[in-house]
Amino acid sequence: MASLNLKLKNLLDSKVEKYNNPGFIDLDPVGIPHRFTKKEDIEITAFWTSILAWGQRVTIINKANQLFELMDGAPHDFIVNHEESDRKRFADFKHRTFNFTDTIYFLEFLQNHYRKFDSLEDAFLIEGKFTDVETSLIHFREYFFDHPYAPQRTTKHIASPARKSTCKRLNMFLRWMVRKDDKGVDFGLWDRIHTSALMMPLDVHVERVSRHIGILKRKQRDWQTVVELTESLRQFDPEDPVKYDFALFGMGVDPEV
Repeated sequence: MASLNLKLKNLLDSKVEKYNNPGFIDLDPVGIPHRFTKKEDIEITAFWTSILAWGQRVTIINKANQLFELMDGAPHDFIVNHEESDRKRFADFKHRTFNFTDTIYFLEFLQNHYRKFDSLEDAFLIEGKFTDVETSLIHFREYFFDHPYAPQRTTKHIASPARKSTCKRLNMFLRWMVRKDDKGVDFGLWDRIHTSALMMPLDVHVERVSRHIGILKRKQRDWQTVVELTESLRQFDPEDPVKYDFALFGMGVDPEV
């Protein structure tokens, strides 16, 4: 590794050490699933919170709290056992463009899924097998909307590499579920998707810092940009490239950097 790259790796590793820290949990949407202990509750709250994760972090956290309070603070139990009449309580729930129609369909999907499977991980696998994240994300979107009454308006909330999306929210969700370490931020609940295969969640902060330090050259902002950035980071740690999400995001939002 060239000396410049070694300096950059050392910088990024030091920032991972700083920001991959439970002290930041309460200020971040990842703090929502950390309020639960049951695996299915963690999966559901992590998934739904990640989908709602656009806008100010304080607003995202407040909206997620509101949503899961409507599920009586027990999301998995509510989702599996609720009846159609129970969905009326969500009529006033809204976050930006995510509205009642979207909420109803998410409840429908999750109820159908958890009545067949024990984990949301199965939704990202094809016949129980994992090949790569791009294939998993394309499959997940197809599976999510494999319903005769899936509302067209809701499709905008689930991204796919097949549509050239960066899939920032789903990549963030996968990071939360798959990454394993002893730091206490990511959950590491899933075993069939490999940490080494994860792709970077590309938000505006990560993109800006990555371009500034020279590890991202592609001018467009699409799935191939995610691929390029993740490949750059694999040079620093091929087994856990997305740990650098902590460094790049932290450097992007920390006024001290």
